[in-house]
Amino acid sequence: MADFSVRSLLNLEATASTARVLNLLGVWRKNQEDPEHAARPFFRNEILNRSIIIKHRLRRDELDLFPRERTICTKVLLPIDSADLRLGGVSLFVGERLFEESMCAALGLAQMDEADMRLLRALDAIPSLDPFITREQLKRKGFDPAPCYFEINPSDLARMSAFVRDEIQPLVTLSLGGGMATSTSQADRLVFKILSSHIDDDMEPLRLTLRLRSDEYKEGVFCWKGFLYYKWSLNTLLAHVGGVSAALKEVKPVGAADREAIMAIDHSGNRIQRALRHSCATVNAALGVYDAAYANLTRNESPMAFREFLLSAPGMFVELGERLGALQHIVSFWNYRFPLGTQPRAPVEELLDIFREFESSLSAGTREENFRGGQPGLSLPAPLVHDFSAA
Repeated sequence: MADFSVRSLLNLEATASTARVLNLLGVWRKNQEDPEHAARPFFRNEILNRSIIIKHRLRRDELDLFPRERTICTKVLLPIDSADLRLGGVSLFVGERLFEESMCAALGLAQMDEADMRLLRALDAIPSLDPFITREQLKRKGFDPAPCYFEINPSDLARMSAFVRDEIQPLVTLSLGGGMATSTSQADRLVFKILSSHIDDDMEPLRLTLRLRSDEYKEGVFCWKGFLYYKWSLNTLLAHVGGVSAALKEVKPVGAADREAIMAIDHSGNRIQRALRHSCATVNAALGVYDAAYANLTRNESPMAFREFLLSAPGMFVELGERLGALQHIVSFWNYRFPLGTQPRAPVEELLDIFREFESSLSAGTREENFRGGQPGLSLPAPLVHDFSAA
């Protein structure tokens, strides 16, 4: 189907959330001269490799496009002209009826590349497009695109820079000591280097301190960036989750509703509240593993604990990404559907649909690994439970 929403297309590049949008067109623009980008493309098809992939909440008039019930899908947007997004584009939903045939028609192909189809299905199977869960899940399925495809979007980078600077300040102080001005300046430079996609010689002292080979160091910095991103994401979400949790008890159905429906909404709201608390506590506990390893580096001057953590922890990204993706979706959708300051009201059937989908989202990522990612020796601290009852 055609998508000529010019405003949303242009805004994607400026404001897109890392968890929601994978902007392959932006990656191509930035890295088209990079040999590794050409040697290890995300998709084999050149047009598809300049697409924009979006996690999209289906509207009611879109539900019938799918052979089975679902509420979140993966939208593939193919710009008509990659040099001018004002011309709009064509969008398709992965898994919609006749998806492969429609994609072939949009790309001008007789048959889709099998690897590209498997990759599209793999992207559709994960709840978030953040680069850390995406890379880990694709790696498990045998895909290995170039590192340039797994970067945090510029809009999120700008928002999280101050948070990251505060996080790494203890490391800068330990390394340099000295005055506050020097320390702050060094912290700003280190933030830029950690969040950058390039590793340069200025980071060599840290690599030697951690006793990492060059290839291990690149992987370690990617992992470090992932935990900083997830800590920032949780910190940002906690400012909103309490309000959403409280609003779940205030929501009122519009129109006639029988006693059974009212009870179903009430019970579901209670379950969602408990699941929100549990998800926040579990993510916080997992991030506590990172905090403990980082404290060993900065407080105990024991770099080996942090080194071992960086090398063994990427398996945690899947669980973290799933849970945070669910929380981000619930917060963003609720605030969109029921703007702050308004009484949350909706028809009974819509409320039941919303609550069912929220419960389904929050049930993801509850595997037995419990954030261990199959890695031995990652013991979790006791979860810190956030009380939203007073929100």
